[in-house]
Amino acid sequence: MKKTITLIGVNFYPEDTAIGLYSTQMLTFLAEKGYKINVITGFPYYPQWKVLDSYKNKPIFYKEIINNITLYRYKQYVPKNPTFLKRIIHLIDFSFGAFINSFKIKHTDLVIAVVPFTSTVLLGWLLKKRLKAKLWTHIQDFEFDAALQTGVSNNKNRWLTKGLHKIESYLLNRSNLVSTISLSMLNKLKTKTKSNTYYFPNWVSQDHFNSISNKSHPYFKSNKFKILYSGNIGDKQNWLFFIDFLNKMANINNIEVCIVGQGAKKAWLSTKLKNFDFVSFYDPIPLGQLNDLLCSADLHILFQKDDVLDTVMPSKILGMMASGKPSLITGNSQSEVSKIINRSKGGIYLQNNLAEVVNSFILLQSNNNYCKLLGKNARDYILKNYNPNIILPNFELTLKNLLKKPILLS
Repeated sequence: MKKTITLIGVNFYPEDTAIGLYSTQMLTFLAEKGYKINVITGFPYYPQWKVLDSYKNKPIFYKEIINNITLYRYKQYVPKNPTFLKRIIHLIDFSFGAFINSFKIKHTDLVIAVVPFTSTVLLGWLLKKRLKAKLWTHIQDFEFDAALQTGVSNNKNRWLTKGLHKIESYLLNRSNLVSTISLSMLNKLKTKTKSNTYYFPNWVSQDHFNSISNKSHPYFKSNKFKILYSGNIGDKQNWLFFIDFLNKMANINNIEVCIVGQGAKKAWLSTKLKNFDFVSFYDPIPLGQLNDLLCSADLHILFQKDDVLDTVMPSKILGMMASGKPSLITGNSQSEVSKIINRSKGGIYLQNNLAEVVNSFILLQSNNNYCKLLGKNARDYILKNYNPNIILPNFELTLKNLLKKPILLS
């Protein structure tokens, strides 16, 4: 008899990007294997930071069944302008609704808590104790570390940061297993918890990304050299460096820059770039169009802050590389992304040195054969190391082994 699994996380279908996409695909895989699946989640809102129109008129607590997965939703507060304080209210409100929805679960063998938010681990632990289940915590992003490294915290709040990390470790130690998505994050995780750990990366399917079958995406309107940023327009990216880069690009003919996404910094960034006639902004696209968009670019860019290290492995990297097009990325030289780019020889990774980045761009723009080589290397590496046909069966095997162990409530 198959087991019952309950996931707690704010992001889920119909969100088709980032954490919501991976949580949905993971549980769809298990449901197809015959597991009974429950999900305690919020109303879909990401990356637009706006509840989808199709859900606006639903009741505050809403139950639905999608593809044999039972979802218990709560209509959480979603700020139009997600400042730090408003994000906290967003977190607290979702946690309140998820706590109430957790009592609608009458039986489960395993609880999977997806971080962020860290509060899901607390809710998962309470559900674990009440129903005598196991708890698997899966970390997509170190919530507290990310807040610290993107400047939310400062030296005056070190006591608060220390306290939050103690809470984090306490909760992680209540888990039977803790997983995360990159090797750098796994090393950090081992300093935070005594629980068993597991490397559970995100994945990308070769069926979804294929530059041979793609059509030209309408966001690109010319035959110029096409530069693409696609993803969350948030605090983790180095937008000031991006603006400096575009100022250098202003004197280079035959390029167009396409920025596709939503996020807390979009309005600010679009205002800053309003005078750049070679830059266009677009809203996020459905998953079904993503292959066409990514494969239509000549170059992917991602400029990260140098001080953001191993708190997150951006899922957008997988699609960028699987598209078979090169990437120009900046950030901390010790980051997981740096290791992947250098190991794969699928792009150029630099620190935020403007002269080096501009020179690298000129090299890529002028050498089509070099671009093709980098793109091929990137795609080959991703399809070998981030294959769902390997990752998901290994995940299920680990899940089965966990469920076989005696329950030790803590």
